[in-house]
Amino acid sequence: MEDPNATETLQALASNFNAEAENLSWCQIESDPGVFTQLIRDFGCVGAQMEEIWSLDPDTFKSLEPIHGLIFLVKWLADEQPTGRVVSDLGNIYFAQQVVRNSCATQAIISLLLNLSHPDIELGETLTRFKHVTRELDPLSRGYCLSNEGKIRTAHNSFARPRISLQPRSTFVVDEPQQDESDADVYHFVGYMPIGEKLYELDGLRMGPTELAEIGPGQNWLDIVRPIIEERMQRYSADDLNFNLMALVSDRQSFYESQIEQFQRRSLQMPKSQRESEMNHLLDRLRIEKEKNRQYRIENTRRRHNYLPFIVELLKQMGKNGQLLPILKQAQVNRTEYDQNSCNNGNAEKN
Repeated sequence: MEDPNATETLQALASNFNAEAENLSWCQIESDPGVFTQLIRDFGCVGAQMEEIWSLDPDTFKSLEPIHGLIFLVKWLADEQPTGRVVSDLGNIYFAQQVVRNSCATQAIISLLLNLSHPDIELGETLTRFKHVTRELDPLSRGYCLSNEGKIRTAHNSFARPRISLQPRSTFVVDEPQQDESDADVYHFVGYMPIGEKLYELDGLRMGPTELAEIGPGQNWLDIVRPIIEERMQRYSADDLNFNLMALVSDRQSFYESQIEQFQRRSLQMPKSQRESEMNHLLDRLRIEKEKNRQYRIENTRRRHNYLPFIVELLKQMGKNGQLLPILKQAQVNRTEYDQNSCNNGNAEKN
């Protein structure tokens, strides 16, 4: 049963937690499809995954359809203007502003998921409830509520990098030392997806979603968004070509399992050679997806494991056995030789 006071309660919480939310710790996470896929699953969402896009060629996109949305990692420019109309009347668009540092990856993923309705994908209890109880809030209040959503923040911070602590227990990096922002490059995740009959950019650092284009009858939204992304890439200099593009797609392993099941039913009348060829192709694709998921699990386990206690204990034992100091001295010698060689090579090039 719906709680009639739920919206008012969340509005009050959002107001009270404004200052606290700005100080909540969210770690920086790696832009990797395995990491993003695991985040989606940790949020409780079923039937979705992220795939890295290596080319803007139409065939690359076609091989991954259905594509439900895109997440684009770009260098953030403070004076960059939106390429379309920033919408204030949201209608059926779910949009939340980003209010805490380092949360843009999770923010981009959730922005796509909460605007998605597809039979392949189930949001799960956490995201469904969050969307329901924040639906009447403004984008800023939604952002504060998102920053205080414990399960989502915990999933995000599970990819924090470990660090050495002076305390008896080791800790994980969440509040990382901040570089001078006047010199450091800042990268930011934004989402692209079709909502209704229009294409939108979902950027949590803006006041609302940006309407980019209308999608005509029978038109594939990917044919519209590709030139927009390509044009955005061209705004940067040759030294700033650090982009990453990922697609939110239906779970590929489930997709091929379904394809195999359907093929088995409809292929009975096919010639045997054709049936075997097509079935082998589907089985190969399924094996690739299973192996990819296995690698994702291994890599994410390694990312989340804290190796520092082992490393510290190893260094202690090497020091105790008299092995550490010789290695350190040799490293200093190697460094000096490397610096001298680099200097000599630089002088030779000038001459």
